[in-house]
Amino acid sequence: MSYTVKKLSKLSGVSVRTLHYYDEIGLLKPAYIGANGYRFYEEEQLLLLQQILFFRELKMELKQIQKILVQSDFDQKAALASHRKILLKEMTRLQKLVKTIDHTIQHHKGEKMMEDEEIFEGFMPTKEAQEKYEAFLIKRLGKPYEKVLAESREKAKKLTQDDWVEYFQENNEINKALVETMKKKLSPESKEVRKLIKKHYQMMLRFYTPTKEVYLGTAELYSKSKRFKESYAQWHPDLADFLTEGMKVFAEQEL
Repeated sequence: MSYTVKKLSKLSGVSVRTLHYYDEIGLLKPAYIGANGYRFYEEEQLLLLQQILFFRELKMELKQIQKILVQSDFDQKAALASHRKILLKEMTRLQKLVKTIDHTIQHHKGEKMMEDEEIFEGFMPTKEAQEKYEAFLIKRLGKPYEKVLAESREKAKKLTQDDWVEYFQENNEINKALVETMKKKLSPESKEVRKLIKKHYQMMLRFYTPTKEVYLGTAELYSKSKRFKESYAQWHPDLADFLTEGMKVFAEQEL
């Protein structure tokens, strides 16, 4: 079955204007052009558009998607399996957040008393991940860092739910702004990036006082931890590496 641009737009939810643009840049060409000048799309193009939409869900830029799709060894089945794995992880996280919302509603109604750790279920790193994080930093920075961790735990206990929401919002804003600097092709040494990294550093003050060594250790964690890389990849595939470089520059020049 063939679809015109208008019908494909209605089917996929992608605007006609966007489909025209995808054609112009060579990302998604129609199967053929009719005698009337209309673009027509068939199953092959529908499946390709599905792949594009999956990659867009992962916050990938069109140029990156195009590079992937034109590779001779691009495997649609393998890509779908990868998408499925990522979506299942996200679905599990969202299910935890829904559960947290339900429990919080019950808490406000007086129907259920929440344990402190339940308040941030779905937001916070797991206990196992946190222990690995702390073990890495102690190994990287030595026993003195145990005092920093103790300070972090004490400060975290005093944070209210509003404090945590504010923290996540601030973190998201910094990530978005960093991605914009990446799109502008600014370097981690640039004034604009350093200003954002300073905000990141100040955000860390909510939990502890990062010395130069501690901040460099955190940067190393971002660069080596698969969990952190996956977390930042939702904003941009290279954000973790870019943030790491920015943190190193900031630490060396301002701490």
